[in-house]
Amino acid sequence: MSRDDLARYRALVFDCYGTLIDWEGGIWAAAQPLLLANRRTDISRSALLQAFSRAESDAQAETPDCPYPGILERAHREIAAALGLETSGPLDRAFGASVPDWPAFEDSATALRLLATRYHLFVLSNVDRAGFAGSAARLGVTFDGVMTAEDVGSYKPDLRGFHAILEWLERDFGLAPGDILHTAQSQFHDLVPAARLGLATAWIDRQRLSEGGDWGATAVVAEQHRPDFLFFSLAEMATAVRSVPERRAAPA
Repeated sequence: MSRDDLARYRALVFDCYGTLIDWEGGIWAAAQPLLLANRRTDISRSALLQAFSRAESDAQAETPDCPYPGILERAHREIAAALGLETSGPLDRAFGASVPDWPAFEDSATALRLLATRYHLFVLSNVDRAGFAGSAARLGVTFDGVMTAEDVGSYKPDLRGFHAILEWLERDFGLAPGDILHTAQSQFHDLVPAARLGLATAWIDRQRLSEGGDWGATAVVAEQHRPDFLFFSLAEMATAVRSVPERRAAPA
């Protein structure tokens, strides 16, 4: 699509972690006590994030009703095992409670404020409510609505969350699927499943996977979804939106 087509949408549904919050930086920082306790300086950020991506996606698929701190605790134990490290209950629990400490990307707050003048902003996130509340305080906007894995009882890429938020947005806000632009970094968690439901997608490709970048903490998909819009930062998307003539109607 042309970037002028950004004007056709009334709402953005965001993934949060990897898109708005620097979850890879947060994960790496939260894993430092484990590396320090084991006196290991030879484990690279890339190796640890790859171990995380496998552990997290397995835990979410196998225990979809487990709150996200529990998912992270299990992932921490599995990261330790995969990398030959010794962990402990306190280390696992500290990692599980780390989400509110994960930093926002530098462009997130400013870009969100601009986007909020043009769209209604929603979040569909693979965390619990308490974890998201900590992150929301870093983002500087009030979202029109937030739905978490805790609300749904499943984790993306499972489609239940997408079905639940689409039903909610239509029932309570008068937004049809065609009004919505799903905006996310993760091919695995967001873009591929959103495309399966026929949603328009904007890829915030911070890792430049479209140019051969590193998958980082995100599980690999066999074939990348080609989004309707591609941006390498949220700031780039906000700049593109600002250049498009406004056409926005409030939800019923």
